[in-house]
Amino acid sequence: MPYRLVTLVYCVRDDRVLLLQRRKPPYVGYWVAPGGKIERGESPQQCALRELREETGLYADDAQLRAVVTETSPRDDWQWMIFVYRASDVSGTILTQSPEGLLRWFDRDTELDSAHIPPADRYFMRDALRENAGVTEYHFDYDNNLQLLGGMP
Repeated sequence: MPYRLVTLVYCVRDDRVLLLQRRKPPYVGYWVAPGGKIERGESPQQCALRELREETGLYADDAQLRAVVTETSPRDDWQWMIFVYRASDVSGTILTQSPEGLLRWFDRDTELDSAHIPPADRYFMRDALRENAGVTEYHFDYDNNLQLLGGMP
């Protein structure tokens, strides 16, 4: 059961964060950070920057690693290692039609708490949004029905 290696990149501008409403499993309809699978020969950071560009139309020269997340379950198809990044110095024009789902800026102080965000993402999103450097490691366990059993930093 090898891990699927993926990245997420939280794009922060002023007091807002850009999220994507997923059209595809997992988490159809949930708001998540843009991201995707790491390709052969690509570093996690390169993947985060590429996925940001492909899914949002925005460009960043740099993204800072904020968390490394493992998600495991008894199922072979739910073994994830996620590299979570923060990008704050971005340029470009946001796509009106993203191939992965609707894009929307959320106010960090007034809208994120009520957004439909996957439970585990709520934990590590805090680290992704903070300005100071540092990396936190998380592990989340799920049951056969992909219900979150527990997680810890």
